[in-house]
Amino acid sequence: MNGKPSNSLQQSLKTTFGFEAFREGQQQTITQLLAGQSTLAIFPTGSGKSLCYQLTALHLPHLTLVVSPLLALMKDQLAFLASKGIAAASIDSTLKGNQSQEIMAAVRSGEIKILMVSVERFKNERFRQFIESVAVSMLVVDEAHCISEWGHNFRPDYLKLPNYCQALKIPLVLLLTATATRKVKHDMAAKFAIRDEHIVQTGFYRANLDLSVLPVVESDKKKQLEQVIMAQQGAGIVYVTLQHSAETVAQYLTQQGVNACAYHAGFDNDTRSQIQQDFMAGKIQVIVATIAFGMGIDKSDIRFVIHYDLPKSIENYSQEIGRAGRDGLPSQCFTLANLDGLNTVENFVYGDTPEFTGIEMLLNTIKSEVITNSYNSRSEGKWELQILPLSNAVNIKQLPLKTLLVQLELAGVIEPLYVYFADFKIKLLKPKADIVNHFNEQRKDFLQRIFNATEFKKVWGSLNFDTLLQDKSIERNRVIAALEYLQEQQLIILETKGMTEVFKINLDELADPSLCQNLSHYFKANEEKEIKRIATLVRFFQLDTCLTVNLARYFDDAAFVNTNSIQQCGHCSVCRGQVAVLKHSQAQISWPSDEALAQGMLELAERLSGKINQPLSLESYCRFFAGMTVPLFGRNKVRQLSAFGSCEKQRYQAIRDRVTPLFADMQ
Repeated sequence: MNGKPSNSLQQSLKTTFGFEAFREGQQQTITQLLAGQSTLAIFPTGSGKSLCYQLTALHLPHLTLVVSPLLALMKDQLAFLASKGIAAASIDSTLKGNQSQEIMAAVRSGEIKILMVSVERFKNERFRQFIESVAVSMLVVDEAHCISEWGHNFRPDYLKLPNYCQALKIPLVLLLTATATRKVKHDMAAKFAIRDEHIVQTGFYRANLDLSVLPVVESDKKKQLEQVIMAQQGAGIVYVTLQHSAETVAQYLTQQGVNACAYHAGFDNDTRSQIQQDFMAGKIQVIVATIAFGMGIDKSDIRFVIHYDLPKSIENYSQEIGRAGRDGLPSQCFTLANLDGLNTVENFVYGDTPEFTGIEMLLNTIKSEVITNSYNSRSEGKWELQILPLSNAVNIKQLPLKTLLVQLELAGVIEPLYVYFADFKIKLLKPKADIVNHFNEQRKDFLQRIFNATEFKKVWGSLNFDTLLQDKSIERNRVIAALEYLQEQQLIILETKGMTEVFKINLDELADPSLCQNLSHYFKANEEKEIKRIATLVRFFQLDTCLTVNLARYFDDAAFVNTNSIQQCGHCSVCRGQVAVLKHSQAQISWPSDEALAQGMLELAERLSGKINQPLSLESYCRFFAGMTVPLFGRNKVRQLSAFGSCEKQRYQAIRDRVTPLFADMQ
């Protein structure tokens, strides 16, 4: 790949994108990429990261493949690219009928230059088969901190991106993020062999953001929120922790005459989409939202962001306030802070740590299936899973379960072979004989065997792969390629579901007696690390030195910290002499009696009697009293029990300390 001269880039910038000049860091990033140097770009929120891949893609010979963690983010970027006349598309869950085939055909023909997908799309065997057949010039990873286990939005499937990149022989990588500590930065770069000199970091400091921490007791919080909003002009976002809070706070604001609306992941897609559109169009002034809202929002004139509840971490805080003032105009960021919500934030962490018994069940499930499959030569040494049923069976939430599977991969216990759809449905658009007669004798025979293994009813037919693959000369990949081709030629419609992952099992590693303990230690260490991050957040809000300077230090913004002798930004509450001291609203929160707790434990044990094949653990009882939702509780309607959540205002470690002696008495 040859670097393009600067005037060529300037021309593209002006004629295609309508910009007169590059922002800081953009030209360096693009020049490095066009010189064949993989790059990590760390720019503040709203400072033009996306242009780095968009402009580069125009100067590369083949496809630019963009991995993005959020559908709304993809849709916004696609709309922007379309407005500039750049051919781009996404393959995602919203596509209907033949749309994905049409996009694939346009990619193959070179018509589409930029294709956007979620990381989970790589597990789709139809997509993998397609992307392996296409020349890809560059892989772009948006929100790239997800690659790092130390990142604040860690998604296990992101860990596999370096392997995908290698397998697809993609020569160039661009990682994009707004927030990365020094540790996360170097971890991300190492995973893609990006050299230190190819890390472009423009700085974290946003001079137009005014940061305020306002200590407030819980009973005064809604009134304080109302007063803060009434003093603001323009659009704003209020962040809360729980879905229920989003609705109650939005309702309160509406009653006070504020044009407010709730937004959370519990709403259906159409409702969320409509609320987002109304906010973008200025029809709603204030959105009261969980963190489900924001990542895909590209609204430049958000004048204020208010944290009604404590954010999850400093990283989350910085990302969320970064949605304010992207137009460069002064914007306000308030945190209404006390220690009451600390337990809720911590409980998200504790609730995601798999129990030792759950990890044990998972390993036993793998062992038992491998033994069963040893009688079947085709399945010997293999293990198949569908994530939702497995999550329910081992009582581990889906995200930590995915993390657990990645850790088993890294430990060499399981090796991913392929992902397939359990169900293939075929709808004929022409008579079967007409379809078969399109091809030569050899292919006719092959298609006839596929159709013979398909049980047709009125309109749709179900392909039975077990029957078809009994013929050892037939390969599954060739069958899928044939069906994809028939669909491209508009001879059939193909529908797939029941995504199933297939792994090869290393029995020696699986038999390691320390495996379960090692995995449990890994999650406990992560739990401890996350709890410490929450403590760091609380310390940050109570600092007596400039909040802005401390944020810049936290995110390793050497350019700001080293070149600014000033230690005060002049636009944060500490610089105004308002040092926050955070307290609990109540001096003491009452506990249920020991008798009530013991009775609650008996009720839980009775409700789950016969539903699990081992005694309930200490952690299960603690989660019950803390009001945490796990698959086992959901399936058995445990929320209906009166003691569920009876200690939800207490911190989890305190619940554990209180329940431990009662648990010992039950044994």
